[in-house]
Amino acid sequence: MICFLTSQVNPEDRGELNGANGFIDELRRCLPDPIRGLNICSHPDSWEITDFYAGVTRGYFEDAGFRFETFWVLDSRNEAQAEELVRSSNLLILSGGHVPTQNRFFQRIGLRELLHGFSGVVVGISAGSMNAADVVYAQPEEEGEAIDPTYERFLPGLGLTKVNLLPHYQQVKDDVLDGLRLFEDITYKDSQGRTFYAIPDGSYLLARRSCGAKPGAYRTGASGRSPGRMKRSGFDQAWIYGGIYGPETDQADKKIRSPAGRDDRRMEGGSADQPYELLSLGDLQKRLSRF
Repeated sequence: MICFLTSQVNPEDRGELNGANGFIDELRRCLPDPIRGLNICSHPDSWEITDFYAGVTRGYFEDAGFRFETFWVLDSRNEAQAEELVRSSNLLILSGGHVPTQNRFFQRIGLRELLHGFSGVVVGISAGSMNAADVVYAQPEEEGEAIDPTYERFLPGLGLTKVNLLPHYQQVKDDVLDGLRLFEDITYKDSQGRTFYAIPDGSYLLARRSCGAKPGAYRTGASGRSPGRMKRSGFDQAWIYGGIYGPETDQADKKIRSPAGRDDRRMEGGSADQPYELLSLGDLQKRLSRF
């Protein structure tokens, strides 16, 4: 299985696949010709919206030169055929949307189990990338979720990775939800004892995983040009391409420049008064061995 876990597959201002950080080139190396695609929804009953965005995504791929033999949508209309559709596909697209809603649908159709032995390509988009984790962090998003004591922020996921990605960082880093700052007041506290990777659009995690293998260690590349050392794990190899961002602090000396000239940082759970660390790229590679 090969996984591309993205923030967004197209640039914010253009209707085409995002070629940044070698995304299209890597897809060309990994995808067969022709493709048997399956777009798995984020909301099982929002048929019109699902069909629209599935068609848009297919168009992005076709405009980039990819050919489809078949292209199906999986939602509540055909969920009884989920196993057949997954088995007959070589590209699965996990749509973007509301993380808990998509998570419930994934559990309902038993998608985690259906992916055992899958040898094709998985492309996650936003919520789809978040739900690919073993334990999903459902960052509050909609009004009321941040202050709802019954809202579940940690959910069982697909188990394709142990990495928790937070997409669209450049868009949401200053958001306020229910009177609370999304990162400083909500996410930093939730990161205690855990590791979150906040990535901007154009960044993605690429993992090549042996069928049936368990999630393992990762290596990172600042811009896809010079990945770090590969760690032995259930994954044959994996990278994060693009920026890895963490919170701004008043300790400017902790701001590390990567070889590509980007700020590569991450949040790592810590104590109550220090819920994250900013790590250099070298430190990041060392720490990743525990995943």
